Amino acid sequence: MENGHRTVRQLHYLPALGAAYGVEVLSFARLREMDGAGARTRPQRPDFHVLALVASGRGSHVADFEAYQLRAGSVVWIRPGMVHRWSDVNGVDGPLILFRPGFLPDLGPTPAWDLSAPATWHLGQPLRPLALLAADHLRGEHDLAVRVPRLASPALLSHLLAALVLRVLPAEAATPTAGGGRCHDVFLRYRAAVEEHFTEWHQVADYTRVTGYDRRTLTRATRAAAGVGAKEFLDQRTLLEAKRLLAHTDLPVGRCAQRLGFRDAANFTTFFQRGTGQSPSTWRTADARAARLS
Repeated sequence: MENGHRTVRQLHYLPALGAAYGVEVLSFARLREMDGAGARTRPQRPDFHVLALVASGRGSHVADFEAYQLRAGSVVWIRPGMVHRWSDVNGVDGPLILFRPGFLPDLGPTPAWDLSAPATWHLGQPLRPLALLAADHLRGEHDLAVRVPRLASPALLSHLLAALVLRVLPAEAATPTAGGGRCHDVFLRYRAAVEEHFTEWHQVADYTRVTGYDRRTLTRATRAAAGVGAKEFLDQRTLLEAKRLLAHTDLPVGRCAQRLGFRDAANFTTFFQRGTGQSPSTWRTADARAARLS
């Protein structure tokens, strides 16, 4: 993103020395220790996954314009590209797992992969101690891999991470969606194409060519996996990026429109107003005011 008075830190996956296995296991306490300057409270955009489980304490964080309260049992999943900040985790403890895209095995058709899915949910009893046990197992194997590299097993770490993710997913997300199989594959192909081309292509018809599926098939698969049709899924992705540009850069509205592939500012304004009920300028002013008060 271009710099402005409200810039976003771009965070790249840089594991600690000796921990280059695609996953790293930390804790909130370790995060605070490494971040004495408090950079965690400012907007950041990681290119990796952050999965956290609150074992104790209370706090808060913000992910893509949604504020979340943290308490014992809260699960946080920051996906690559999300704009996020730990607004208050000074009193929070629990495991914090960082992992690269592609390190986690395919877990089948689940809404958890939807980039617009909630970043935080709550895990109650009796699953919470099992989740913490899974995280502790992953931590133990990771620490062993760092101490004794010849015993390291990336495959084992990957599967232990998968076990943790499956344990912490909300019940509705952990259950395979209707259609499974081919529908899941269709959605994955569509989602990947949207992520690659949403700044140029705004119609589902554009994606039929690169995916090899017709509009009806894409809509059916997307509705099964993400709960919305193919066009709404595409519009949500474009709208999210529009909000990120407006909130975290000083780009004029016309430049935002250009970055997102709109012919002109008027078309962009119509699209944005249809999705939010506000013009881009009005939304930007309101978001800046809310940021100052938070």
